[in-house]
Amino acid sequence: MTTEPPKSPKGKSITKTSSSDADTRRELLPWVEKYRPSTLNEVTGQDNIISTVRKFITAGRLPHMLFYGPPGTGKTTTILAIARELYGEKSFRHMVLELNASDDRGIDVVRNQIKTFASTRQMFANSKHNFKLVILDEADAMTNIAQNALRRVIEKYTNNTRFCIIANYAHKINPALLSRCTRFRFSPMSPEAIRTRLDVVIAAENVKIDADAVDALVTLAKGDMRKVLNVLQPCHLATTGETGVAATVTVAMVYECVGCPVPADVRRLMTTIIEDDWTTAVRTVAKIKADRGLALADILEALATEFEGYELKPEARIALLEGLSEIEYRLSGGGNEAIQTSGAIGVVKRALDIQGGIVQE
Repeated sequence: MTTEPPKSPKGKSITKTSSSDADTRRELLPWVEKYRPSTLNEVTGQDNIISTVRKFITAGRLPHMLFYGPPGTGKTTTILAIARELYGEKSFRHMVLELNASDDRGIDVVRNQIKTFASTRQMFANSKHNFKLVILDEADAMTNIAQNALRRVIEKYTNNTRFCIIANYAHKINPALLSRCTRFRFSPMSPEAIRTRLDVVIAAENVKIDADAVDALVTLAKGDMRKVLNVLQPCHLATTGETGVAATVTVAMVYECVGCPVPADVRRLMTTIIEDDWTTAVRTVAKIKADRGLALADILEALATEFEGYELKPEARIALLEGLSEIEYRLSGGGNEAIQTSGAIGVVKRALDIQGGIVQE
């Protein structure tokens, strides 16, 4: 005799999601989400902020908070880890309202979703903390009217709700809203912190990567952990052949994925601009752009970075950076790449004329 699975009221079979299905879904996640720290102990690179927040949690006096700083520094990860530590996985869904303000940015969201959630108490939540948590990600995209409305909601429902506002730029947040929050600035992650987390991912995914490629990842990330993982994953997948055995990730692959000139090409650019005539320099730059699929904006940034290693007079460095920034501004306004390429070479040559010679540090 066979036993049929239980039926729902509508006559459909009820099946449970197996743990293997959950594991399969996890394996298909992008590495940024798959390896997102789930606890405060796993969050790296923001030790001072974590220690301060822990004291608030221990004392049971969590304030309204503003997390701001560059992308990829752990702002959203930190507040989600705080929420899980406060409520646990069972109560998380009932006690936390997470909104991305770049999508839900109008006053209707404040009046309806946020106000409705903040004004009610959760009676049967399995948590020792009796306040709810509202997370507003990318709040610097909210309209001024919505921010003004949110100010009043925060004041009115402080007894049973805490707010965490996340933004890349604090100056885009209403000053009256800023005054109601405790500010935490997330700095770009240090190379050591990025390496610590990167080693975990490399070991877990069995990634074969050159030491120079790891150095390149850390350098190009500029403190953005999200960028590191978003570059490493496609590089690793690109090395996996039909046999399923991955080859080694190299420096060239990393630079190609990011879209930045490799150091050898940058040195070649510097040499042709310094030593060759104008026509030869223009042709060399155009060839490198065509061969590598680069944009002039990428080359400008690489040149500015390369000149940081050179000893220049103050007036020469000012002329260089001012000229390159003007070229970048013209490009952003739709300027012709060929004309601006010639102009960029002229900027560098003029700075070298002011310098009267070049000395590498």
